[in-house]
Amino acid sequence: MRIAIIGLSNSGKTTIFNALTRQNLETTVYPTVSGEPHFGVVKVPDHRIDRLAEIYKPKKVSNATVEYIDYIGLTKGDMEQNRKVFDLIKDVDAIVHVVRAFRDEAILHPMNEINPLRDIEAVELELIFGDLELVDKRLTRMEESLKKGKKPNESERRLLMKCKDLLEREIPLRNIRFDEEEQKVMKHLQFISIKPEVVVINIGEDDLNKDREKIITENARVYLDSKYKDSSINNPHSLISLCGKIEMELAQLSEEEIEVFINDLGIDEPALNKLIKVSYNLLGLISFLTVGEDEVKAWTIKRGTNAQKAAGKIHSDIERGFIRAEVINYEDFIVCGNMTTARDKGLLRLEGKGYEVKDGDIINFRFNI
Repeated sequence: MRIAIIGLSNSGKTTIFNALTRQNLETTVYPTVSGEPHFGVVKVPDHRIDRLAEIYKPKKVSNATVEYIDYIGLTKGDMEQNRKVFDLIKDVDAIVHVVRAFRDEAILHPMNEINPLRDIEAVELELIFGDLELVDKRLTRMEESLKKGKKPNESERRLLMKCKDLLEREIPLRNIRFDEEEQKVMKHLQFISIKPEVVVINIGEDDLNKDREKIITENARVYLDSKYKDSSINNPHSLISLCGKIEMELAQLSEEEIEVFINDLGIDEPALNKLIKVSYNLLGLISFLTVGEDEVKAWTIKRGTNAQKAAGKIHSDIERGFIRAEVINYEDFIVCGNMTTARDKGLLRLEGKGYEVKDGDIINFRFNI
C-alpha cells in the first residue's frame, strides 16, 4: 500500500512523515516550493504477529508494510506548481491530507491565518481543478483526432463528460460510485480526486485532549459530511486528529518509553497507529497470516478476496495449483494454543477456493503444480 501525504505548505506534513517513518527530515518555517520527494516504509503494527512470533519463535517476522511519500506542499491557485505533486502521487492507493490547526507564530501559514475548514476546501479544490485540467486536455485531443478522421473511444468520451460535469460542480470523484466498465476505462487516467482520503487535523501540544481539539475536529467532521451528503459512496473520507510534534517525539523513543509517555498523555496508543488502521479500513484492506518456524508473516488483501486469490498473494504457483486452504482464525488459535489442539477441536478446517478470507485468518495453503 502506497500513501501520499499532502496539504498546504507548513501544515506539518513532513513532521507527520518523520513520525511515521522515524526519519529526521528538516522541517521549515517558510513555505517550500522545490526539493526532492521523500519515501519511507512503515511496518503495520499488529499484536497478532507479535504474539504468534512469541509462540513459533521463527527465523523471520514480517509485518505488513505501508510506503509513505512526502513532497512539497500544494499552493492555492498555482496549477503549474501543484502539477509536480500530482504527477508524483497519481499512482498511490490513498492520500493523507494534513490540515494545520496548531498555532505557532514562528511558522508562517501560506494563507496568513489558521482556518482548518478553509484549508480543507482549498486543497480539495486544487485536486478537483487538477482533474478538470486533465479531462479538458483529453477531450481536446479527442476533438483534434476526430477532425483528422480518427474516431475517439466512445466509452472514454462518455466517462470524461460525466467526470467533467461532476468536477465543474466541485464534486470530487471519490464521491461517486462508478460501475465496473467505467472503472476499467478510468484506470489509465490516474485521477487525483478519486483517491480515498484521510483528513488529519494537526493540532498543537496545548490543544491535545482539550476542548479546542474537540471543537475543531467536530466542525471539520460536520463540514465534510455536509459536502459529501449526496455521495453515492458510503464512506468517501475519514477524519482523525493528532499532534504531529508529539507524534514525532514519540517516534524517537523505545517501546517502553512510548508506553510511559502515552499513559502520561492519557491516550491509548500513538495516533499514527490509528492513522494506519483508518487507512486500512478506508481502503477495505485486511490481513491474513501465515505461520511456521521459518517465518510468521502478515499478508494484505482486499476484504472479500477468496482463498485462491489470497494464495496468489504469496505466489502465483500456489494460486494456480490451489487444492484447499487449512484455516483457523487467530482468536481461535490463541484459545487452543497450538494447531494439534485446534484440529482436535474441529477449529482447524479445510476451505475451498471460493472461501472468503477473514481478517486474522491463519492459513496454510495446499497446492500441487
